[in-house]
Order: sequence, then C-alpha cells, then structure tokens
Amino acid sequence: MPGHDSARDIYRQAVPVITVSLIAGLFAGTILASDAMRANIAEVPGLLLLLPAFLATRGGVYGSLGARLSTGLHQGIIEPRFQPDRRLTNAVVASFLNGMTVSVFIAVVTYATLVLFGDGGSLFQLVGVMVVAGFLSAVLMITVLIAVIFLGYRRGLDPDNVIGPVVTTLGDVFGVFFLLIGVAAVGALS
Repeated sequence: MPGHDSARDIYRQAVPVITVSLIAGLFAGTILASDAMRANIAEVPGLLLLLPAFLATRGGVYGSLGARLSTGLHQGIIEPRFQPDRRLTNAVVASFLNGMTVSVFIAVVTYATLVLFGDGGSLFQLVGVMVVAGFLSAVLMITVLIAVIFLGYRRGLDPDNVIGPVVTTLGDVFGVFFLLIGVAAVGALS
C-alpha cells in the first residue's frame, strides 16, 4: 500500500462509506422516533439522558481501536489476518473493558443526575440496560471493525479513510437498537 494517498484516493475510498453512513444514520433516526423507543423512554427514567453519552462513547472507544489497528497495519506490527496476535488481543480486550466500564459509568452518572434533580429512576434498571447495550455493541463493533479494517486493507483501502464513518454508523444504528434490547432484557428480569 502506498504511503501517501492523494486527495482523489481519499475521496474515492471515503465517499461510499460516508454514503452508507448517511443512509444508516437516517435508519437510526427512524428507530429513535419509533413507538417502541418512545415507550421505552417513558418507561425508563433517564434513558433519553444517557442516550447521547452512550452513542458518543461508542465512537470514542471503538474509534480508538480502529485507529490502533490501522496504525499497527501501517507500521507492519499487526498482520491483516484473523489469527490470534498479542497486540490485536490486547487492543480488543482493552476496548471491550473500556466500553463496558464507560457504559456502567454513564448509567451511574445518569442515576446520580436523576436523584439530584428529584426525577427518580432505578440504578439497577439503568446499569442493567447499559450492561446489555454495552456488551452487545462491544461484540458487534469489535467484530465488524476488525473485519472491515483487515478486509479493506487487503483490498488496498487505507483504514484511516473508512474507519471513522464505520464506527459512527455502527455506534449510532446499533447503539439505539441495543438500548431497546437492554430495556426489554431488564424489563423481563423485573
């Protein structure tokens, strides 16, 4: 892979991914505006409060993973193969733990905010929703990111040109969807 992409190469590689991201973002908005999401927002105090933080941290945590893998590929210290590798394993484990930790932290801060403003809410419910949504999003995002980065790299794409839109799209679309699943799972336990 050449060391320096031209503006045309970057544009050619990024536009299809950004287009898919745009369409998927509209789909995420459709999920957010659905009757199911509205019902869950009404049912779980604080869900709407934690939503932006949850979606933003998906990009931060898994964008860092994408950047680390991309750098490793460019430096030749990570091979674009689906084989166990210490660097790859460490990056994945760190991202998973960061994603889960920040998910629980968001739930605790949301609960504290609700208590501070006298709006009630359930710490168990918020943490449960975030653990389910955080776990599902971690598994999906790690799997898809590794696949997209490795397969794209093998086909001559620079992961730096495509990983940002992939991370934000996955985080937004599936983050909202996994929150719905988390609410349903915690509701089934209650």
